[in-house]
Amino acid sequence: MRILNIFHVASECVPFAKTGGLADVVGSLPAALSKLGHKVCVALPAYRGTLSKIEKSSKKYSIRGKNEDLAVEGTVYEHESDTGITFYLFENKEYFYRDYLYGTPESDYPDNLDRFMFFCKAFLEFLPTLSFKPDVLHCHDWQTSLIPLYLKSIYAGNNFYNSIRSVYTIHNLGYQGLFPATEFPKLGIPDSYYSIDGIEFYHKINLMKGGIFYSDKITTVSKKYSKEIQTIEYGCGLEGVLNVRKNDIIGIVNGIDYSLWNPAKDKFLAAKFSEKNISGKQECKQALLERFGLPVNLQTPIIAMISRLADQKGFDILMDVFDKLMELDIFFVLLGTGDKKYHDLFEKLSKQYKNRTGIMIAFDNALAHQIEAGADMFLMPSQYEPCGLNQLISLKYGTIPIVRGTGGLDDTILDYSENQSRGNGFKFFEYSGKSLLDKVVSAIDVYNDRESWITLQKRAMKQDFSWKTAAKQYIELYSQLTCGLIE
Repeated sequence: MRILNIFHVASECVPFAKTGGLADVVGSLPAALSKLGHKVCVALPAYRGTLSKIEKSSKKYSIRGKNEDLAVEGTVYEHESDTGITFYLFENKEYFYRDYLYGTPESDYPDNLDRFMFFCKAFLEFLPTLSFKPDVLHCHDWQTSLIPLYLKSIYAGNNFYNSIRSVYTIHNLGYQGLFPATEFPKLGIPDSYYSIDGIEFYHKINLMKGGIFYSDKITTVSKKYSKEIQTIEYGCGLEGVLNVRKNDIIGIVNGIDYSLWNPAKDKFLAAKFSEKNISGKQECKQALLERFGLPVNLQTPIIAMISRLADQKGFDILMDVFDKLMELDIFFVLLGTGDKKYHDLFEKLSKQYKNRTGIMIAFDNALAHQIEAGADMFLMPSQYEPCGLNQLISLKYGTIPIVRGTGGLDDTILDYSENQSRGNGFKFFEYSGKSLLDKVVSAIDVYNDRESWITLQKRAMKQDFSWKTAAKQYIELYSQLTCGLIE
C-alpha cells in the first residue's frame, strides 16, 4: 500500500468550531484516514476561542505573502492531536475573532470574501515552508473553493504545486459563496476567469462554481445527492456546471465517529445502554424530560430535532402541521440555532405549548447527546439533505428516524412501513405537512406496539455507519488521482 500525504482544508472542525455537519466530517474523516496508515493534516481558521483548545506549547509560525496582491499576513499555530492528526490554525484577529463563524442570525458578514480569500492564500503560501508536502489537498465547501482555482491559475507552472491534486467536497450546494462582481479584482487572478466558463454567475462571483470547475475530482456526501444536484430541482443554478463535470463526481456517504457517538460509552448520559440491554434508554428519557421541565411521562413518545434553523431543514412544512402535531400524545424537543425568524417562532411556540415542548436555541454538545439518547424518534423533514448525520447517530441510540426521502436520508433510511423485516426508520417523499404528519402518526402506531418497537430499535442500533467504509473509498479516489489515472 502506498502511503499518501493528505491535507484537509476547511472552515470548521470539531472540536474547534462548528455550525453543522461539515465540522463533524472534518473532525472524523482525517482520523479514519490516519488509521488506514496515511499521513493527514488539517488546516483551519483560528476563530475566537479556538486557540484555547490547543496546548500552549504548540509551534507558532508567521506568514507573509511574497506577492503584494496576496495580502497574507498572520500567524499559524501547529497542534498535534491525540489521534495523531496535525492541525494548522490560521490566526487573523481582524477576520476571525468574531461572535459567529460566517455571519450573525440577521445576515452574513459583508467581508466574507476577504476573510476566506485570506485563509486560502495564507494556506497556499504557508504550505512550502513545511516538511510535509501533500499528495492531495482535500477542500470543503465554498470557503476553501479558491484553493483549486488558485492551483490552476496563479500557482500554475510552480514546480512545488504542480504534482498536488485537489479534491473538492460539496457538503451543501445551497451555500455557494456569492459576492459582487466588483470584488473580482481583489482575487488576483486573470480577468479571463470572470466568465461563464469561470466563476461568473449571473453577474456575480460564485466561489463554489470555481471549486467545481477547477478541482481534479468532486465528491458529495451521499450517492443520491451526487445525482440530485445535477437536476434543475436541486442544482441551485449550478446543474449545468455539474453536468459538465459529471464524470468526475462521486457520492460517498458520511460516517459516524462511534468513539464520540456510542450510548454504551457516552459520558454525557444519565445511563449507558446498548442493543443488548436498552433499559438505560428509559433513564435517559426521564433525564431529558426533567432537563426541559416537562412532565415525566415515560409512555408518551418524545420526537426530537437537532438542527440548523434554516428553510432547507423543512421547518416550513413542520409549521404547517405543528398545531396538529401538538394534538397528538407526544412531546417535542428541539436544539439548534440559525435564522432569526425561527428563533422567534420557536420561542413563541415554547410558551404556547409550555408542557409539551422543550426548545433550546443554542449549540450545546452535551445536550445534543442527551437528546439523541432520551428521545424516541428523530425528525428530519428536509427539503434537501446532502447526507445528514443525525439520522445515523439516532440509529445508534435507538432513536428511530422519521425523514423525508431526499439525498443521504434516502440512501440510509429504509421505511419500516414498507419493509418490516429490514426497515430502520420511517420515510415520506412528498414535501408537504400532510405527508410529514401522516408518517409521524405511522411511527406512533408502531411505537404503541412495544414488542415491534423494541425490535426496530435493536435493529437500528446494530447498523454500522462507521467512517472506515467511507475512508477506504476516499483512499481509492486519492490513489487514482495521484497515480495519474485521471487527468
